[in-house]
Amino acid sequence: MERKPLVVFRDATILNGEMPVVYGLEMTILPGELVYVVGRVGTGKTSIIRTMIAENALDAGTAEVCGYALQKLRKRDIPYLRRKVGVVFQDFQLLMDRTVKDNLSFVLRATGWRDSARIERRITEVLKGVGMETKAHRMPHQLSGGEQQRIAIARALLNSPDLLIADEPTGNLDEETAEGILQLLRRINIENNTAIVMVTHNKSIVQRYPGRVFVCAGERCTELGGGDLMRIGDEDF
Repeated sequence: MERKPLVVFRDATILNGEMPVVYGLEMTILPGELVYVVGRVGTGKTSIIRTMIAENALDAGTAEVCGYALQKLRKRDIPYLRRKVGVVFQDFQLLMDRTVKDNLSFVLRATGWRDSARIERRITEVLKGVGMETKAHRMPHQLSGGEQQRIAIARALLNSPDLLIADEPTGNLDEETAEGILQLLRRINIENNTAIVMVTHNKSIVQRYPGRVFVCAGERCTELGGGDLMRIGDEDF
């Protein structure tokens, strides 16, 4: 059976604010794929993923993410799009004035969950999935950086997204902790068939966890072919 793409960009112009940063983007992402977006600072990597979740408007061309056409997306439909896309940030973005459990409950209630028993069960499920089931009543400041990032991943998984976007998810972590996070993301990718789009500056991640690679440079973002992957240079990061 042919798989329906989760993400399709066709001749898309990507904005950073009001300034175009990427022209002519062609990108198709299928369920279960691992896709990297790499490039120097200011080349449009984060702008592309912000466009995927409708934080940036599409300037030209067409795009569809999880069944929503971005070029004609109504404001009231944006929350429904975002329920289908989980996002993991470099700086965790946890609410520091409430417990882990309350962080996750807040997201579920904000996305339409009402049944307290279901909320409780779902929080337990996602925390167990990231190895944090004993941390539900901790405050974020009581957790290490790696633990906070695991909670952030749990938060991104609450609504069982088809697509997980990770923006430099290991950028603030030491090497050993980062490796644990990468292994967790790869397990989610394989076991849940969740597509992952990861922005990274770390060349070794791309080499150790192979996937498709898009390189942003010169106002373009193009996919490397299989034979080009061995020639990824430091200048691409």
